[in-house]
Amino acid sequence: MAWYDEAVFYHIYPLGLTGAPKTNSYGEPEHRLNTLVPWISHIKEIGCTALYIGPLFESVGHGYETTDYKKLDSRLGTNEDLTAFVEECHRQGIRVILDGVFNHTGRDFFAFQDIKKNRESSRYKDWYCHVNFWGNNEYNDGFSYENWGGYDLLVKLNQNNPEVRDYICDVIRFWSREFKIDGIRLDAADVLDFGYMQALRQTANEIGPDFWLMGEVIHGDYTRWVNEGTLHSVTNYHLHKALYSGHNDHNYFEIAHTVKRLYGMGGNRPDGLKLYNFVDNHDVERIYTKLTNKEHFVPVHILMYTLPGVPSVYYGSEFGIEGKKEKYSDASLRPALSLEDYKDALKDNARTRLISRLGKTRQKVKALSYGDYKELVLTNRQYAFARNCDGGSVVVAVNNDDSDANLSLPVSGSSQYQDMLSGEKVSAADGRIQVCVKANSGGIWVPVSGDEEETVKETVIPERTGKTAGETEKKEAPDHIQDNLTEKTADSQKTADSQKTAAEPPKALEKDESREEESAKKEDKPNTETKKQEPEAKKEDSPGKTQVTQAPKVSENRKKTYEEMDIQELQQAILDRMAKNGPITDRMRQDVMENVYHDSLVNWIKSFR
Repeated sequence: MAWYDEAVFYHIYPLGLTGAPKTNSYGEPEHRLNTLVPWISHIKEIGCTALYIGPLFESVGHGYETTDYKKLDSRLGTNEDLTAFVEECHRQGIRVILDGVFNHTGRDFFAFQDIKKNRESSRYKDWYCHVNFWGNNEYNDGFSYENWGGYDLLVKLNQNNPEVRDYICDVIRFWSREFKIDGIRLDAADVLDFGYMQALRQTANEIGPDFWLMGEVIHGDYTRWVNEGTLHSVTNYHLHKALYSGHNDHNYFEIAHTVKRLYGMGGNRPDGLKLYNFVDNHDVERIYTKLTNKEHFVPVHILMYTLPGVPSVYYGSEFGIEGKKEKYSDASLRPALSLEDYKDALKDNARTRLISRLGKTRQKVKALSYGDYKELVLTNRQYAFARNCDGGSVVVAVNNDDSDANLSLPVSGSSQYQDMLSGEKVSAADGRIQVCVKANSGGIWVPVSGDEEETVKETVIPERTGKTAGETEKKEAPDHIQDNLTEKTADSQKTADSQKTAAEPPKALEKDESREEESAKKEDKPNTETKKQEPEAKKEDSPGKTQVTQAPKVSENRKKTYEEMDIQELQQAILDRMAKNGPITDRMRQDVMENVYHDSLVNWIKSFR
């Protein structure tokens, strides 16, 4: 067990949050980082235990075109400021990881400047990829080179050059020695050379066994990056996309299918893949903007905090602020905020209270960090699963419908359970609990003990209003989010006002992050909204109640058990089951055919209900 196994992250883009100028004049340091010190207690207060902050080091613009890896950006302050900031985080129990931009540098970086000056005679001419002194670039340097993302501002490092590797590994040692950080997030890890990343991992291991490396990876087989020799974790863009579109489309099949596929990637083990889960960040639109139904803010975050992985909150989203991605600028995603404007958020803002409760629940319920994953109920609009480990158990259920839903959920080990969010208790009978999941909400049920009961009393969500399952009249929003549902909230207005004052950055300085959104849009969805419920779920007399049945242990033709089937037979059986739930997309078929692990396929087919 390491600190990051139980971490709840808070993510800060410091140049944006502090309102720093869009372009660096390289003048006298401005101590803006010190203005973030009050945020540390806020981070702790909302249940976060770790901070991902960056980029921080000297650059000319948005921070990802590094000028000096060993000097805090002049717009933020001095190295002494950063040392003191990390020390204060640690004093308050907050771990810190920094942004490592090791795929490319800016044009002001010393090695590139030497090439400009000495051309073919530069000892650094092999530090970058494909430097060609017969070519040219948009800056008319009289030579060309490989860039990142089509921007000549971002010069791609030659990661196979031993001098480059040694230099970057020395940067990591310097950050650890000078600032006492706990890990690094690797920018653009999906385009880093694997041998290069393995050298970075070796350096991390030398620093300490719990020095965490997390990489930015958009899509693909995450196990290529997450393994003993490379990275500890990567960004979970698969789940990010599924969480918002699965709610916008009322399609929990998409979310469940994504979770099942990722869990399978990790060998169907709770310690297999611990991905960095998020619903928004500095490169994608705010979740509150992304959601068609703003009430879905609640079930989206319940899932983000309770599904396998390490949850993260992007600064400001705990207040429900908005941010829409623009064509040539990410400024709206990275606004300046004043914490003073949100000093009463825990009292007045239902979203902030929810995030705080989820963070504290995550810390208390160890099964959410170490538990396995077992799907219990799945329809287009309701989804439930269990997480179990030696240290405890938890059952989670969410509902994206505008009516309440009654669910029958299997449990074991206790006669009474309590929802960590509402405080309501339910008794178990015949190995099941009967729960009412409120409209556009969810619950986190744990076995009752004195400690859990005391915590729940401190974190009760106000009684929600909602029609019982089956009622069709339009209902008012639940009380705990009624005060924040309109798009023109006070929080959104504060953000909009602060964004109006931000200058537009030069087009050439803006890092191209459109690949995340474009990749997400290309993802096929496992199912579309249908009126039928799960075909094998037993229907109860009361409206909306779903009785969970055990998955069959033999194949449908009753000739072989699943364990006796070969790979091809299991793949076909899974496709047959998927077809009963709705249309099979090419992506779904590809996922099945690419899984050639017998045990994983057996677990997959057994998970259908």
